[in-house]
Amino acid sequence: MRTAEAIRLVTAARSDADLFGADQPARRYRELVAALHPDRLPADPAVRAEATDAFVRVTTRWKARRVTVLGDYRLGTPAHSGDLADLYDVGADRLLKLPRRPSDNDLMAREAHALHTIAERGDPRYLPYVPRLVDSFRHSDAATGAERRINVLATAPGLHDLTEVRRAYPDGLDARDVAWMWRRLLVALGLAHRAGIVHGAVLPPHVLIQPDQHGVVLVDWCFSAPVGSTVPALVPGHDARWYPDEILRKRPCGPGTDIAMASGCMSWLMGPRAPRELDAFARGCRQRALGARPDDAWRLLHELDEVLERLYGPRTFRPFTLNP
Repeated sequence: MRTAEAIRLVTAARSDADLFGADQPARRYRELVAALHPDRLPADPAVRAEATDAFVRVTTRWKARRVTVLGDYRLGTPAHSGDLADLYDVGADRLLKLPRRPSDNDLMAREAHALHTIAERGDPRYLPYVPRLVDSFRHSDAATGAERRINVLATAPGLHDLTEVRRAYPDGLDARDVAWMWRRLLVALGLAHRAGIVHGAVLPPHVLIQPDQHGVVLVDWCFSAPVGSTVPALVPGHDARWYPDEILRKRPCGPGTDIAMASGCMSWLMGPRAPRELDAFARGCRQRALGARPDDAWRLLHELDEVLERLYGPRTFRPFTLNP
């Protein structure tokens, strides 16, 4: 396409369909950009001015079009940056999760599969302990051709991850505060395991709490796997101490995989303030061999309750704040 032709097309276009066409919009965009790029323009000042104006109009409208191409969702700046993806607030308490690299599409697909399976097979009473999958679709970048798998998740307000919690209590949390987090995390795991899914990345950034209501939501199911298969990857930025042996050795995982990681999070939260009985309980959940660990989160919840009752008596509601 020549520069003069490109200028005429841009000037006459009244819609994106006029400008980019319906069949191969990315190809038309590349042709226009090539014809109007400042580095390729003739010396004539009048032509350069017209072409530069047309170039700006093309690139501006293309960027706006790229936003609207993401299904029915319009994106602003990322609300959060996760391990693999940026998350955008798209309203109605929903987050759109866009992977930064197309090579992570398989992990996004794992998350969608896990959440769909849990919602289909899980007890409805406990589904609030995991995100709700609202939408999942593929998006092709028209300029580069790169395809990304996108998930849209329903969210709850006022959530804080365990990293924030530990930061607020640098000397460790009182075990009575950790107790309700631990109990609810086991409920989330029990829900998933009954559906045949292992989370595979029960780490502090993935365990979110609602301090006032004592709520817990287990997020980021990108590293999940069916019970008896292998966890696909390690979460960037987390060293081996967070992982049980079977993940590091790429061996089959099971409910005990998540239970080990969850107990590690809880021990980390308590730090030196962990009572001896709870410390022993957590170590029992983190034995090296998968077969030696507890493998039923619901049964383990009852055992945890017995330990807590011996330590503190009958359960009572204990207010919790992130501003001690």
